[in-house]
Amino acid sequence: MTQFWVGGYGSDMGGDATGIGLLEGDEGREPTTLAHRGTVADAASPSWLVRHPLLDIVYAALEGSGHVQAFQRTGERSLRALGDPIVASDAVCHLAVAPSGDHLIASCYGDGRVVRIGLDAAGRTISATGADAAADPYGIDAVGTDTLAIDFTQVLASVTAAAATEEKPRSGLLLFDEMLGLNAPADPEPEPAPVVDPDARVSHAHAAAFLPDGRIATTDLGLDLVRIWRPAPGGLVEDHRVVLPLGVGPRHLVVHPSGHVHVVTEYSCEVFTLETGIDGQWALAAATTVSPGVVVGVDFPAELSRSRDGETLYAGVRGSNTIAALRVRGDGSIVEPLALAESGVDWPRHHLVHDGALLVAGQRSDQIGVIELDERTGVPRGIRHRTSVPAPTCILLA
Repeated sequence: MTQFWVGGYGSDMGGDATGIGLLEGDEGREPTTLAHRGTVADAASPSWLVRHPLLDIVYAALEGSGHVQAFQRTGERSLRALGDPIVASDAVCHLAVAPSGDHLIASCYGDGRVVRIGLDAAGRTISATGADAAADPYGIDAVGTDTLAIDFTQVLASVTAAAATEEKPRSGLLLFDEMLGLNAPADPEPEPAPVVDPDARVSHAHAAAFLPDGRIATTDLGLDLVRIWRPAPGGLVEDHRVVLPLGVGPRHLVVHPSGHVHVVTEYSCEVFTLETGIDGQWALAAATTVSPGVVVGVDFPAELSRSRDGETLYAGVRGSNTIAALRVRGDGSIVEPLALAESGVDWPRHHLVHDGALLVAGQRSDQIGVIELDERTGVPRGIRHRTSVPAPTCILLA
């Protein structure tokens, strides 16, 4: 019997979840059908869940209160709070636990802070040290008045339309360069670049991932950044940052088996691929639209996940309520749109790849859907099953 913990939004975040829920797959048919067993641990809006790498402990981001709470498994279908909740920061929305199990990283949407929370040998939270929110790389003081400032969401709408009409679509970066005139003769009378209003942009840390060399990458959705951190005694030190085009909104990221990092953007509907050079600096390697079928300004990608072998990426697309599949080729740096399929739920905030299927959390439809994946190609084939779950926002294999 396969079990999944489910996080959700409670009344403080506009949902009906009362804590961490439990899903179970039917014997002999898992996870073709799932049964929701109700709440197994009371918690206020445990919107993100993550496991300890060595212990049977789950950590929950209590987004509404800005706390992180550890839960220990006490039985086949039960969790209990382990220690007191610890303050992270405003609207903590994502957690990632270090492979060593001695700390976790909390990303806080509300104020943009990235917080290192220490863990003791029993998995309890013991300390919290926050790094300051990022400064806007596109702010007037940071970049000067002569720096290129483009509303990328508008450009991406044109990129998506152009890519859809090409017999052999070029990468988003090539089309982006062409539309900005970067590969064309200079305009003798160029239009002035729009001025960036620094007060209109706010730091929103959104996700973290541990890199193979021990550093940590975090996304800042509000300031179009991927920040690279080095662990330091008692906290984090920013090593360097990758500045993405203005207005793309980097949300979630996955580390590919090749070492590349793929980042999905909420506002521009793209997947950006980052790679590290011989100097250890990360940089943008490639970009592609999530799918020619998505519409910038209407669709908002959320979770990004990958198949076990790393050959396929999956992006949940809120708005059209679809799942986009993308193929990863070559050394892991080439990503191409592969397919777009119905998710079967409303507002697919999160999904999980498991055993030839995709479990999709529909936050607004109060459902989790199960989508069958083609064994050979990884393409979503159809909706197997739906089950009712209050305001689900995260699914975690138990």
